[in-house]
Amino acid sequence: MEDLKQRVFRFIQSEGLIPGKAGENPKMLVGVSGGPDSVCLLHILDQLRESLGVRLHVAHLNHMLRGVDSDADARYVAEFSGTLGIPATVEKRDVEAYRKEHRLSLEEAAREVRYDFFSQVAESIGAVGIALGHTQDDQVETILMHLVRGTGLTGLRGMGPITLLRPPGGGVLVVVRPLLKVARRETEEYCRAYDLSPRSDFSNYSLDYTRNRFRYELIPLLQSYNKNIGDALMRTARTAADELSYLEEGVSQVWERVVREQPNGILLDSEALSSLHPALQRHLLRRVLDEVLADLTDIQSIHIEKMMEALSKPAGKRISLPRGLVFHVGYSTCLVTKGVFDTCTFPPLEGEYKLNVPGDTVLPGWRVKASIIRPGGKAEGFGACLDLDEAGSDLVVRGRKAGDRFQPLGMGEPKKLQDFMVDAKVPRSWRDRVPLVCSPGGIIWVVGWRIAERVRVTDSTKKVLRLEFERL
Repeated sequence: MEDLKQRVFRFIQSEGLIPGKAGENPKMLVGVSGGPDSVCLLHILDQLRESLGVRLHVAHLNHMLRGVDSDADARYVAEFSGTLGIPATVEKRDVEAYRKEHRLSLEEAAREVRYDFFSQVAESIGAVGIALGHTQDDQVETILMHLVRGTGLTGLRGMGPITLLRPPGGGVLVVVRPLLKVARRETEEYCRAYDLSPRSDFSNYSLDYTRNRFRYELIPLLQSYNKNIGDALMRTARTAADELSYLEEGVSQVWERVVREQPNGILLDSEALSSLHPALQRHLLRRVLDEVLADLTDIQSIHIEKMMEALSKPAGKRISLPRGLVFHVGYSTCLVTKGVFDTCTFPPLEGEYKLNVPGDTVLPGWRVKASIIRPGGKAEGFGACLDLDEAGSDLVVRGRKAGDRFQPLGMGEPKKLQDFMVDAKVPRSWRDRVPLVCSPGGIIWVVGWRIAERVRVTDSTKKVLRLEFERL
């Protein structure tokens, strides 16, 4: 048992789990459920508090899920804390009511309510953080759960010795895990050695809960293939943590080049983002979501992959993500925001504006450059190359009108402009702002989407009119 205490002491010191400078005697909250892990943790921290230079305060939440047993757990924790001379905050919250109100699973609801309670207590007593009794066994279960859910490399890292959480009620909670390299059997042996008599929560054995099914069904099955599966997963976690640390450094180096924070969310430079290695793209997008949501609860690797796929889609593509988040694809930028937001960057366009051909023309929100070049030139994005003889020089820019028709490049017959915009997936809110270049014969370019068939450059084209729209 003395060896276990020293291992925990060394782990706390090596990982810097007690914030603050020497001699400050910071106050640390300890979450105690009454089970073997948390009881072992509290007892060890009590034994080490002088060496660590820390003051302790216990927090226990009665989830009101197990009737008299929940009440008995609360009394046990209060009495045990009192025996050690450690102050305790013991409260109860109606987790079942919270679950119904927020439409969560019981496990999710209990977690949110519990961490919100911890955050409130920590703030009220001025604690630097909360110590929880998560063990190596909990880590193995967590890694497996993340693997099955598909959380990617980040999930394979598992729980860190120190985690910053943002509970639903607001604020930031520093969570430390001093027992992360201690096996569950060791905490049970410790409690027996000191006659601590921790409480048994029979819901921990119910297969109605996902974690319990992993603990009692999946892990024993995996051990039949590899009896040291726990050690193998812990090695995986360490490797993932090292690789993620490297990726995080890479993201920090490119962050300012790719990302711009806005009141309505975070704007991304699409070209700069697409130029990154896919591994950096994924990690940068994950950090963006973390910045907007404050944590990555419910975010899985499939959501990141959908965002990456959307980068190659036409402007106006919109991806719905968990917790009301939306990923909008524009022409040269993408926006991550909460809720529906009009991402059209085109200015309102009213009236008609005659183009100087050749020359520059300034209209509301745009500068249009018209130049006459030899065949073979190229134009991209907000540019187009047209057959000058077919397009002519008597050109105007305007917005759409009722009854507009347009024969897109590659089509044999004209169609309604409205139908073209629907087929081209131009967002409804953008359609009145899309500039149209028109000749006396009709629309020759829906800017940013398609030129007309009749003005396409062919082998017989003698002169090319290149038009380039630039946002002001």
